[in-house]
Amino acid sequence: MSQNNQYQARDLEGAFQTFNQVSEQLMQSYAVLELRVAQLNEELAAARSERLLQLAEKELIANRLERLLSALPAGVVVLDGQNLVQECNTAARALLGEPLQGLLWTDIVERVFQSVSDDGQEIRLVSGQQISLTRSSLGSEPGQILLLQDVTETRTLQHALSRHDRLSSMGEMVASLAHQIRTPLSSALLYSSNLTNSHLDLKTRQSFSEKALTQLHHLEYMINDMLLFAKGGEGVIEAIELPQFINEFQQLMEKALLSTDASLSFSLMPEDLVFYGNRQTLLTAFQNLAMNAIQVSDAKVCINIRVKMLNASTVIFEVEDNGPGIAPQFLDRVFEPFYTTRSTGTGLGLAVVRAVILNHGGEISISSALGSGTTFMINLPTDARDSLLPSGRDEIIDLEGSYERGIEQGMRANVSESNNKKEVA
Repeated sequence: MSQNNQYQARDLEGAFQTFNQVSEQLMQSYAVLELRVAQLNEELAAARSERLLQLAEKELIANRLERLLSALPAGVVVLDGQNLVQECNTAARALLGEPLQGLLWTDIVERVFQSVSDDGQEIRLVSGQQISLTRSSLGSEPGQILLLQDVTETRTLQHALSRHDRLSSMGEMVASLAHQIRTPLSSALLYSSNLTNSHLDLKTRQSFSEKALTQLHHLEYMINDMLLFAKGGEGVIEAIELPQFINEFQQLMEKALLSTDASLSFSLMPEDLVFYGNRQTLLTAFQNLAMNAIQVSDAKVCINIRVKMLNASTVIFEVEDNGPGIAPQFLDRVFEPFYTTRSTGTGLGLAVVRAVILNHGGEISISSALGSGTTFMINLPTDARDSLLPSGRDEIIDLEGSYERGIEQGMRANVSESNNKKEVA
């Protein structure tokens, strides 16, 4: 019995030792855990402080953006993936009116939009304002941002500037024409006044009559150029057979060729070609090109016109001469209205050519060098019925009676200049 007690006491002592060891380990683990909890609390406090700072910064940025959107003169509208208005600023509400938020954008368009330009970026509102619309994606988030800018005043200023430029061009036109018209008109008046002189014989009267008629034809030529430049390629569109067109052009140039000993030739002609355009304006354009070559040269001029097909819908005319050529500094200006290097030129001949070709939907370019002649390259669509542009008369103005006023002012200036010359004489 005593031996059993000894065993029990020994087991109990071992159990107490084990319990003490486990307890000591638990106390050590608890101490480590307490230390880790303290560290985590410090890290959490630091993270919380950083998070609060970030939230404060984000709130500050959000407030700034909100104030910025409110202060923006342009309207901002935010649409979600269903095309519903999620946000909008003060300028957007002022442009589009209330309500906006929560509505479908298509419903707002029907309510406030009057018309949209072909590119979809210029919009006129029912209020009469003109706005520019720009769209931008929200990126990874479905939806888009619309930026609406009121461009009414900008467009008004642009139209005013364009009107000013056209009036300035008209002033140059009137001044140029006044100088150009004065000489042949004065000559025609002088010759005509002598026709009533009873002391002149019949032969002299016929001579004066022919000279007056020549000057009047010169005036008619200038006025026709002016009108043709104003109208561009406008007119009746008809089928033009190339051989017949070439024949009419040769007849048109016959007198000028004989009087100047110039020559005109054609090469590489697709004789079965039929193209559509305004016959009379195209003939005048080619006549102006040929006459320009003749008038700028002192020697015998050889003009060669090559005709070929670029493709099924485009015909190429190359008008080449062996004249003196054009200096590089003048190449960019030869098509400008009223620009001429000749004292007797109107400066409208090549401008008319360009207006006619462009209004037929074509293109014209020039290649030239001093002493090497000049080549005009014209690309024309074979069917100008769909590509013929509206009249190019806006290039020289007929705006709110300004044309008539400009001519009247030009005539007064011309008379004043004439009277000054008389006083000096």
